[in-house]
Amino acid sequence: MIKIAVIEDNTDMRENICEILELANYKVVSAQDGKVGLDLVRKELPDLILCDIMMPELDGYGVLYYLSKHPETSSIPFIFLSAKSEKDDFRKGMLMGADDYMTKPFKEIELLDAIETRLKRSSAIRSLSTDSSNLQQFISSHAALHNMSELALKARTKNLERKEQLYFEGDQPNYIYYIVEGKIRTYRVNADDKELVTALYSEGDYFGYLELLQDRPYEEYAAALEDSKLAMISKEDFFSTVLSNREVAASFMSMLAKNVSDKEQDLVQMAYDTVRKRVASALVRLYDKFNTSNDKHFAMTISRDELASIVGTATESVIRILSEFKADGWIHVRGSLVEIIDIEPLRKYRF
Repeated sequence: MIKIAVIEDNTDMRENICEILELANYKVVSAQDGKVGLDLVRKELPDLILCDIMMPELDGYGVLYYLSKHPETSSIPFIFLSAKSEKDDFRKGMLMGADDYMTKPFKEIELLDAIETRLKRSSAIRSLSTDSSNLQQFISSHAALHNMSELALKARTKNLERKEQLYFEGDQPNYIYYIVEGKIRTYRVNADDKELVTALYSEGDYFGYLELLQDRPYEEYAAALEDSKLAMISKEDFFSTVLSNREVAASFMSMLAKNVSDKEQDLVQMAYDTVRKRVASALVRLYDKFNTSNDKHFAMTISRDELASIVGTATESVIRILSEFKADGWIHVRGSLVEIIDIEPLRKYRF
């Protein structure tokens, strides 16, 4: 049963809200002030919190502040309840990370609708927490979250030809990019002008947000793996979306954490795996990332230099390993076209 915490110092109001929620088949726990409510939430870990703003001991802003500092409570949906309707109170609550703001008195159906909406979104966040690559599906399916998909549709677009640069190391970021069509790679270059791919992106992906969040120049390059079309979402629109909604911000943080984990795994592979295993891993990575239609045989155009930058080795070594895989019957190579005929031996071999 879904559990809701009600923190409200007005006894009649608190009892009325609890009765409404219990009739709607929610389990309810309640507290008469912010200090007691804070302890209650930490103990009960409810699925959603309804909290008055003006309370003795600790006000609603204080409750939200302390809950946001602890991982186990920071992502619980939080709805402010207040008799005030001034714009400044609303703005302060939302900037602090509240998910909604209801002005008393409110109708029963308004309260239940707000709770249901927030619980659905929270459920969506949890279902995506182990696979941040689905963030785009989440954003696109929730129009109320300032609708980043609409921002992408309205944004200025940029067309890139295969191998054309989007940005260079040292450039100042002004946009977050959404891939409408095509494929993009980001990479770094060492002192010997050797390239190492840091990430691969395809249709429906967002990228370039890390530099915006850290307010620093790009430390890598971005270029098109094939003819591509990008939507350029401005820095202002991006920050407006992330800062005004805690759920979207949490999703981006989840995606950032996964990116760090993936890059750590790549570093371990580069340090300990043989070149043959790393080439197999790169081919599996390309297959899983770009084979959106789940074709048994998957082909893509990629130069030996580009593949070498993904593997992190010399181009000559990649050419030799591809010849071995071709002889094994796992792939077919024709010019810059690499066709994966049998993915399973490659999956097994890379471990």
